[in-house]
Amino acid sequence: MSWRTVVITKHVKLSYKNSYLIVRGEQEQMIHLSEIHTLLIDTTRAVLTAYLISELMKQKIKVIFCDEKRQPESEIVPYYGAHNTSKKIKAQLAWSISAQQEIWTAVIAEKIQQQQRLLNKLGLPAAQKLKKYLADLQLYDVTNREGHAAKVYFNALFGKDFVRESDDTINIALNYGYTILLSTFNKEIVSQGYLTQIGLKHTNQFNYFNLSSDLMEPFRPMVDALVYNNMNDTFDTAYKLQLVNLLNEQVIIQGQKHFVTMAIHLYLKSVFKALDEGNPQLIKSLEVAQ
Repeated sequence: MSWRTVVITKHVKLSYKNSYLIVRGEQEQMIHLSEIHTLLIDTTRAVLTAYLISELMKQKIKVIFCDEKRQPESEIVPYYGAHNTSKKIKAQLAWSISAQQEIWTAVIAEKIQQQQRLLNKLGLPAAQKLKKYLADLQLYDVTNREGHAAKVYFNALFGKDFVRESDDTINIALNYGYTILLSTFNKEIVSQGYLTQIGLKHTNQFNYFNLSSDLMEPFRPMVDALVYNNMNDTFDTAYKLQLVNLLNEQVIIQGQKHFVTMAIHLYLKSVFKALDEGNPQLIKSLEVAQ
């Protein structure tokens, strides 16, 4: 399975030759496409050939483009994922409402549990409040325990004055990391044959990635932990590379250690199986490796 995230930060030309990505700048570099999981274009000065883009899509390599402020802005999604995409989409459209509600609730429970684990690891007493919110979680979260937990959680990490919607360095870093994570989920969902547009809880008609937004939730605390440990640092290229490199970290899923990209693959397979069978117990649990 591909594992490398390639980040382009300078004025270079990117092309394709004999299964290699060719990077031509002050020096020439070659990277075999089989090694690449994600190509992040963190500059508006890079040039890509159409031939390269076509080959990247054939290899199911995620390509993310940043804007002039070097913030993730867009990505390329191939038309086709799995060989049996039509069958998978029919199954997706047939998921029962009750199954979708139960599986989404299980995903949110996993997210709150991951948040609680992080607070516990950091020795923050707010973890006990999240434990109560988790115990009070109802089907489809009709009492908004997720929202209450999020407020307590972020205030515990970043202070009582922290507001998630403000335009500060912490939020910029969080959004950057979440975008990288979202993009990885988009890639994996498409490669498994499903539509990212049709979500379980997210149903915004303007959101191309509703399903990804639903299912990525338990992995967000990985980004939160890194930002917490760097909250006083300047958000520069080195900081961004740390966020990108989260995909190369290892986590424990169902008792086995895997790279994050593989963990996402296994997690999503279990979620889709749970949706097909209407059984939330099939979802593989996640634990960040110590």
